[in-house]
Amino acid sequence: MTTITTTIPGRAGELLAALGDRAVLHDMYDAYGSQVYHGLSQHGDHEIRELLGIIRQLPGPVLDLAAGSGRLTMPFLAMGREVTALELSPSMLELLSARLDAGPAALRERCTVVPGDMSDFSLGRRFGAVVLGTTTVSLLDEAGRPGLYRSVREHLAEGGRFLLSTVEMDAARSGENEAEMIVPAGESTLRMYEYWAPGDAARTVTVFPGELDESGEGEVHVCTTTIGVLPADRLEAELAEAGFAVRARHPLPMAGVRHPSVLLEAEVIA
Repeated sequence: MTTITTTIPGRAGELLAALGDRAVLHDMYDAYGSQVYHGLSQHGDHEIRELLGIIRQLPGPVLDLAAGSGRLTMPFLAMGREVTALELSPSMLELLSARLDAGPAALRERCTVVPGDMSDFSLGRRFGAVVLGTTTVSLLDEAGRPGLYRSVREHLAEGGRFLLSTVEMDAARSGENEAEMIVPAGESTLRMYEYWAPGDAARTVTVFPGELDESGEGEVHVCTTTIGVLPADRLEAELAEAGFAVRARHPLPMAGVRHPSVLLEAEVIA
């Protein structure tokens, strides 16, 4: 369990309070949370098809930043590419390594797994594509993003592309500040709450078991994470300041019912 200092807002916070001492709170990327995140990531192909379409046009190896348990790494390998998967969380690295060990030898041989921080890394080689998917750039604050951009520039081959996705938070589409969703995760379901008040700098995602007896007994494991709100326009401005040009914006199918997302395709220009 990880100590969480952020107050959980909205209905998720009310449910936590009702559970009292039964609630065991985890960060989404600790040992327990990683298993939950992995279960969530196995459903749906959001942004994967779009990424594969772009990468097919780019020669050279692929660097998958914040690779997690391999949601993008595995499809990149399946298309025949050499992939370096960089991930900070030891729990996520264990899950990815287990998936590679269980897969065909040809995939394992083309994958290099590297423990590392996406905001500051040095691998000593260049890549045709550097990918930061699943809107993960939103986990970095203003102090961390310049390090990301610098590190990516140092690892992109000439003509290579930096591919990163973000969520466009839409106050008009959001309606209420909070949404509750029942989502599949492995062989079970989870109850997910997303809280975002228009104008807030971050949104909070909290995940409970799908089948939850609020009046029952026993521990209830709950995962939470806070995700920054980064509109595509702001990211494009930051990329320009860091020496990139955004060559294209690719609209992505909505992963949920509240917010559209976009994939930015950027190239080093200076």
